[in-house]
Order: sequence, then structure tokens, then C-alpha cells
Amino acid sequence: MRFDTPATNNPIDQMKVVGQAITRIDGPRKVTGTATYAYEWHDASLKAAYGYPVGAAIAKGRISSMDVQAARQAPGVLAVVTAESAGKLGKGSLNTATLMGGPEIQHYHQAIAVVVAETFEQARSAAQLIKVDYVEAPGAFDLAAEMENAVKPESGDPDSAAGDFGPAFEAAAVKLDERYTTPDQSHAMMEPHASLAVWNGDELTLWTSNQMIAWNRAQIAATLGMEEDKIHIMSPFIGGGFGSKLFLRSDALLAALGAKAAGRPVKLALPRPFLMNNTTHRPATIQRIRIGAGQDGRITAIGHESWSGDLPGGGPEAAVMQTRLLYAGQHRMTAMRLATLDLPEGNAMRAPGEAPGLMALEIAMDEMAEKLGIDPVEFRIINDTQVDPEKPEKQFSHRQFVECLRLGAERFGWERRNPTPGSVRDGRWLVGMGVASAFRNNLVMKSGARVRLDREGVVTVETDMTDIGTGTYTIIAQTAAEMMGLTVDKVAVNLGDTRFPVSAGSGGQWGANSSTAGVYAACVALREKIAQKLGFNSTDVTFADGEIRSGNRAISLAQAAGDDGITAEDTIEYGDVSEEKQQSTFGAHFVEVGIDAYTAEIRVRRMLGVAAAGRILNPITARSQMIGAMTMGVGGAFMEELAVDKRRGFFVNHDLAGYEVPVHADIHDQEVIFLDETDPYSSPMKAKGVGELGLCGVAAALANAVHNATGVRVRNYPVTLDKIIRDLPRIG
Repeated sequence: MRFDTPATNNPIDQMKVVGQAITRIDGPRKVTGTATYAYEWHDASLKAAYGYPVGAAIAKGRISSMDVQAARQAPGVLAVVTAESAGKLGKGSLNTATLMGGPEIQHYHQAIAVVVAETFEQARSAAQLIKVDYVEAPGAFDLAAEMENAVKPESGDPDSAAGDFGPAFEAAAVKLDERYTTPDQSHAMMEPHASLAVWNGDELTLWTSNQMIAWNRAQIAATLGMEEDKIHIMSPFIGGGFGSKLFLRSDALLAALGAKAAGRPVKLALPRPFLMNNTTHRPATIQRIRIGAGQDGRITAIGHESWSGDLPGGGPEAAVMQTRLLYAGQHRMTAMRLATLDLPEGNAMRAPGEAPGLMALEIAMDEMAEKLGIDPVEFRIINDTQVDPEKPEKQFSHRQFVECLRLGAERFGWERRNPTPGSVRDGRWLVGMGVASAFRNNLVMKSGARVRLDREGVVTVETDMTDIGTGTYTIIAQTAAEMMGLTVDKVAVNLGDTRFPVSAGSGGQWGANSSTAGVYAACVALREKIAQKLGFNSTDVTFADGEIRSGNRAISLAQAAGDDGITAEDTIEYGDVSEEKQQSTFGAHFVEVGIDAYTAEIRVRRMLGVAAAGRILNPITARSQMIGAMTMGVGGAFMEELAVDKRRGFFVNHDLAGYEVPVHADIHDQEVIFLDETDPYSSPMKAKGVGELGLCGVAAALANAVHNATGVRVRNYPVTLDKIIRDLPRIG
């Protein structure tokens, strides 16, 4: 099915099932421990052995010698695989570093060997017996030191301009020119990267934890020099990904190589330190923001530059993208520059681009509002735009940005905010409020599904879409139920299997909207097949209460299916509709914090997120995504930082003891409001995405609240107590 224009007579618009607060259909399996994750396939017939990885102990250089003899002779060991014994490996097209190093080393903890043994403990013990000699080479590990060597990225759209920024900025009545930094950060999800590999002749089966299994299959095929149809991947449940599991990672490759060498199925989970240094992370940024405005508060010039780093062949953290679209201003420029660093690979993580970009931009907007003497909410509203500021001929498909700000301010009690920093106290606590805008572009992806109606009147949906804990099983079931006139209990959903039609996958905030649109397309095809079989006019039928109806005729779906059932398959593809309108999601975050006046301890008291993100397919699962993302924003604001050893080139705090993330005790009152919105230009579902929108802007709102509470402006994340304690207002 091709989607070019808003659909008419759309069954989804009935909203009998879609849009309803239905609890997760996979919930019972998860809370009872019967949902099977990648490392948990315990079929006794597999007789799986265990793999344990060995990572490089240097960040750059080469291996001069590797002695694996003692490891091979250790108890229970079945195989030891190195880059030399593995033979020539290809490079997955999306990886900047090879997944198995040797003799050249590209980054710390790059996998250089895998040990396979009968038990996990034997594999881990034997891995310690491998002796490696290195020749270290000098590396670049400090983004600030490499800024002068940063270059314009070769691909993508790193720079943009409209008007004449330089002169307009200089002529502005009120100007801001500041620098902001965000640190390297880790995905830090609960489930590690894990895979179970099984060979049957020249065919490979992988149970793995991966968000985009079609991409994964293509990349492992390229790496191993195989045909894609010889690879079968299953990933029905994923315990968190956040971008780290978008691409092929070393767990899958090492498990496949180990299983081939050992002649046995092999399961392998990357140890926690490998998550930080072996897989991808969010790269640090240095951002310069310049804003010029008139005394009336209208922006006349806005410029945003960002520097980030990656391995050779990598790309920039696209931190300027939201600045191209969020606020009005005739004269504008954005630019991204990329430094070559020898740190582990930088790549997609939790709203890549907009999340760190808004961490800077939304502090700058508050600073500018303060210079102008305008309320921060009102300053943002003054500078709203209904068209792409760089391409004024292109309108937004739907933009309720101002509505988010106004409703959020009303519900949060923003009028009670004292604009004078450091003036509100609650005993020993300094109290402040902060606001920030939320923005994330709406992306759509080609997505397919297969639907089958059986003689019991049950519809089964099959698609290789994955569920990373966001409620995919449920919203897909709701879509099929709505389309076929059923209740959710009459729909079965099977996900995460490359034998099923290729879907959008889970990433980029496109998963829910795109995958359900694919199910919509398949159900349209199924409806037509059923009507054709019964001799009904497919344009004049109704599917409701488990029946198909036309005029005064009504036949149950079970009867229509017959003994053989009816199957249909289709894929949603997008025409020019996304080019005709700028599609984005919008929101606003309001927060209140308390700062201990003596210790500078920070406590988050209240959080409110308001989102305009198209049709909300399920308010329960959508709210879960929002509050989860808002919680991640607390981490980004106050805790999360991968500490770089700038001499040796690795992330020092590479475990969950040293890399801090928010826990239940850090979060108090959270409220979420979804605006009533449908966007007919987005897809037949008229939905968008909320998972990453809920994160965008949160950290800046918190940083702005800290300033309102204390008068201390912190421009370098995370906002930790050592950065504010010396300048706290005195009490008493």
C-alpha cells in the first residue's frame, strides 16, 4: 500500500480499540518471567556452550603477539577464536570499527578473541589465561583538544543557512554568545547485548537482542560473507536498547564464530564493561549558541554550532537539527564539525541529535529571556513559527507547540514561579522552577506485516517488528482488532523473526507509527480478501463484533475463514507526503527542584511533560514511554557522564556502580498530558512518536530550575553539586 494523501473512511478513526487504555498483552509473561529474552533460550536439546569475550587492553595500536595455548588447554574449553583464526571478515556497512580487532586495535575493549567452554565460569576463567603483548600508539581522546582539527562531515547535511546571520547578529539589540558541553554517555540498559548462535550446515540461526533485525541480518551477512537467506534471526523480547542495539554488535558475531569453531550452539552475553567501551555510546559535544533579538523579544538571528568526535568513518552527533526548525528568526545558521577520536564508536542513543542539542539550546533560550526581562515561557511563544524557518514555503503538518507551553504553564502553576533566582525557600531547601521546549522530528519507515484469519475467528499478526519494552505487542494487537472488528483477545501477535515481513523496527521514534501502519495495510488486504471470497462489495462492508456485514447480511469471521483460513500480506510505503509537509513532534517540560542550601544536594520535586505527538495509540503505553524518558532526562541533567581517561583512552566508570542513572528514590511526582491531536499527513494511523520526545528538553528544564533556585548557571553537564555549592545563596 502506498500512502500519499490522508486516508478517507479509515476504520482506525472509529477508535473503539485504538486509542483505548488497554494493558499490555505481554505483561503477564514479563511479570511471571516467561517472556524469553536472548540469553534465556534453554532448550536442552541445543546443548549450548558458553562464550566469553576478550577485549583489547589498549585504545590504539596493534597486537604484537597473542598466546592462547593455556586457554585452549584449560578445563572445559572447546574453542578459542581470534581474528587470525577467524579469517577475513567483512565490515557491516553501518559500523565504523571492525567488531573483531587484530592485529590493529581501533579502540579500548575492541573484541580480540572469544573463548568457548562447557560452562560460563570455565569460559571466563580461560579467557584470563590469554596473554597479549601490544605496541601502543598515541591516540586522540580529548574532544576539546581536537576541536582545531575537526572538519565538516562529508555526508549528510552538516550546515544550513538562511538570511545573513553574521551582520544580523552583530546588529541585534540584545545578544547572547555562550558555549555549552554535554559529556559522553552510555545507554546503560538493563539487558546486556546477548546472542545464542546455532549452525545447521551453512545456515545460521541467531537468537539475539537487537532492535532492527533486518538490518542485523544484512550486516552479519556482509561480515561473514554469507547470503542473507541463510541467516535466521529471532528477537521477540528486548530488555532495553535505546539505540545501542540498532546495529550488529560483537555479541552476535562472536557467538556465531564461536559456534562455528566449537561445532556447538554458543550463547554469549557481553559483560557490563563491554557495554560502555565495546558497544556504541552517545558522543560528547561542545556547542556554541548565538542568539540576537530585538527589545520586543523577537529573535532576529540564531546560530548553533556543534563539535563532536568519532572513530574514522563515523559521523557527528547532530545536535543542531532542532535549531533549524523550532524557533522563528530571519537570519540563521547551523554547523556541525567532526573530530577524529580514538574512543569507542559514537552512535545513536536516546533521541540522538535533539537530546544533547536541546540540552544547550534550551538553556540559551532561558538566558536570552533573562537578558530581555521576558518570562521564559512567553519568550518561546513569541518566537513560534508555523513554517520551516529555513524554507518558509514548507508548512508544518501539525504544530501545537504553543498549546503545549500554555497548557503546561497553567497545569504546573507557572504563575507562582518567582523570576528572581535564589528567592524561594522551603526550610533549608532553595526551590526553583524550570521550563524547556521539547522537539523531535517525525520519521516514517516502510513497514510490512502478514495477517491470518483462522476458523476460530482469531487474527494472527506476523511482522519482524521488535518490542523493546514500549508496548509494541499491544498497539499492534489494537490496530488489527480495530481493523477487523474484533476485541484484543481475538488477536495474536508474533514479533521479532526474520521469517516474517520486514517492518520498521524499533528506533528513531518511528517504530509505533510505522509498524502499526504496516499492520493497517495488511488488514486492508485481508478485509478485501474476505469480502471477495463472500462476494461482498469491499467498499461497502463493515467489520464489527467479529462479523463482516454488508446491507442486511452478516457472517461471522470464523465462518468466513473456513477450515483453510485466509492470509494477506502488505507493506506500507510512503510517497511524497512527507516531503510536502514538515512533520515534527512538539512538547514542553516543566520541573521543580529543591537544592539543599548547605550541601547542594539536588532533589527533583515535580515533573510535567506535555506532548503533541499525533494520535496516541494507547495512553497507558505512551505514558510509560514519556515518564521513562523524563526519568532519563534526570540522569542526563544530574548524573550521567562517561569519564574519559584522556591518557589511555577508555571510559573509566564502565559499570552500573560508577555510571549513575536515576532510580525510584530520585523520582517523585510525574504527570503527563497528551494533546488531542491527529496528523493525517503522518500515516494512516495519524500517529507520530512519543518515546524520544519525552526526553528532549528535560535536562535543560532541570538546569534552568537549578538556576532559578540558586542563581548559579551551569552550562557544562552534568549539573553536579560541586559546580554550584560555592555560589549558593546564604541562608541565615
